[in-house]
Amino acid sequence: MAAPRLRFLGGAGTVTGSRFLVETEPGRVLVDCGLFQGLKRLRLLNWAPFAADPASIDAVAITHAHVDHLGYLPALVRDGFRGPILATPATIELAGIVLRDAARLQEEEASYANRKGFSKHHPAQPLYTSDDAEQALSRFTPLEFHTLASAGPGATVRMRPAGHILGSATVTLSLTDRDRTILFSGDLGRDSHPLLRGPAPREATDVVVVESTYGDRRHDDQQVSLDRMARVITRTAERGGTVIIPAFAVDRTEVVLLVLRRLLAEGRIPRLPVYADSPMALAVLDVYRKAVAAEDPQLRPGFGDGDPFDAGDLHEAHTPEESIALNELTYPSIIISASGMATGGRVLHHLARCLPDPRNAVILVGFQAAGTRGERLAAGAPAIKMLGRYVPVRAKVLVVDAFSVHADADELVTWLTAAPPPETAYVVHGEPRASATLADRLAGDHGWTAVAPRQLEWVRLD
Repeated sequence: MAAPRLRFLGGAGTVTGSRFLVETEPGRVLVDCGLFQGLKRLRLLNWAPFAADPASIDAVAITHAHVDHLGYLPALVRDGFRGPILATPATIELAGIVLRDAARLQEEEASYANRKGFSKHHPAQPLYTSDDAEQALSRFTPLEFHTLASAGPGATVRMRPAGHILGSATVTLSLTDRDRTILFSGDLGRDSHPLLRGPAPREATDVVVVESTYGDRRHDDQQVSLDRMARVITRTAERGGTVIIPAFAVDRTEVVLLVLRRLLAEGRIPRLPVYADSPMALAVLDVYRKAVAAEDPQLRPGFGDGDPFDAGDLHEAHTPEESIALNELTYPSIIISASGMATGGRVLHHLARCLPDPRNAVILVGFQAAGTRGERLAAGAPAIKMLGRYVPVRAKVLVVDAFSVHADADELVTWLTAAPPPETAYVVHGEPRASATLADRLAGDHGWTAVAPRQLEWVRLD
C-alpha cells in the first residue's frame, strides 16, 4: 500500500492561499482552499490550474471563513469538485457572505477592465462568477464542534474551536486505514480575544500543520495599545480630523466596534459618530449580533443588554450613495471600512481623501501582508498609489497589532507545547521569516522536528 502524503498547495512561504492536500491510497482530502493575496506573483497563482484534479478530491474541510482559507472554492467546484465541503455552521453562514462578495468583486473588476480596456485579456473574465459561488455554497455540509465525520474513503475529520473568528476551527484528520492523525491549526486565536473564548487545547497527533502569521513577533501589550489608540483618536478629534480604520469585514470590524464602545464607556475617547462603511462587514455584524443574542457558547459571557457593537453613535453605510456622502463630513468622526490591508474596496476612497491632510489619522489594526498598501503605510511610505494616482501621506499612521486575533509567537508555542510533541510540525501560513523563526524556536528550544515547507512540496505521512 502506498504511503499517505501531504502536499502544500498554498500557505507555504506566504501568509495567504492556504491549501493542504492529504493523499492516501483510497482517497484525497483538501484542508482549506484559499485565495492568494498581496504580491502580484502570488495573486497570479489564483489563475494557475489547480495542482490536483478537483474531481479527484473526495472532500474539503474548511477551518474558517476568511477568503485566504476558502476563497478559491467556487473555482474548485466549477472545475469538477463534487464532494462535501465540511465546515462548522457559523463558518457556513459567514461563507455565504464572503463568497458572494468575492464573486461580485471578481465580476465588477472584470467589467471595469473591459470598460477601460486595460486588461491584456479580451474580454477580461472574472476568476469565478456569482453562479460559481452559489454552486460552491450548495456543497457545504455542517459539522458541529467535536463531532466525527467521514471525509471520504479512509479518512475522518473532527473540528475543535480555534478562537480566531466565529466558527473557526482546528481540523484533525484521521487516516483510519493507517492509524495516523494530522492536526491543522487553521488560524489560531488568542485567549485575550475580546469576543470569543480562546482556542481549545491542542490534542496529541502524529503530525501538526501550524500557522505562523506572527511566528517571529510578540503582540504589543493590549493596555498600552489601547492607550495609544485612545490618544490618537482624541488628538485627531481635537484637530477636527477624521480617523480612518481599515478593518477586515469578518471579525475585525466587530472587535474594533466593541473596543471603541469600551474606550468611550471608560471616558478615554470623546463621543464621536462612528461610520461602518462596508456592506460585507455589516452583514457579518448581523451574524455576530445574533450570536450574542443567542448566547453562543463560542462567545465570552457578560455582554449585557443592548448592542455591544454600538459606541453610542453608530451609523451603517450600506449603499454606495451613503458611502460617498461620507466624503462631505466636516466634523470629527471615525470611519471603519474594508479592506483591512487597503487592497481594495470603499476604504481606498476614504484614504485618498484623508491621507493628504495632517489633521487626520489612520489606525491599522491587523496584519499587513507583503505587497499591500497597508504594509507600505505601516512602513512609513511618503506616498501611496491608489485609484490610479499617488496620494501623499501626511496623516498620522498608527499600527496597533494588539488588536490581532492571531496568536503571536509566544501564544503559538504555549498552545503547541501543551501536548506531547508530534513526530513532525510543519510551519505554514506565514511570511518566510516568520515561519522559519517559529520552526527554529520549536526545534531549538523544545527539541521538535519542525520545518517550514516549500510551495508544492510533498511529504510522507507514514
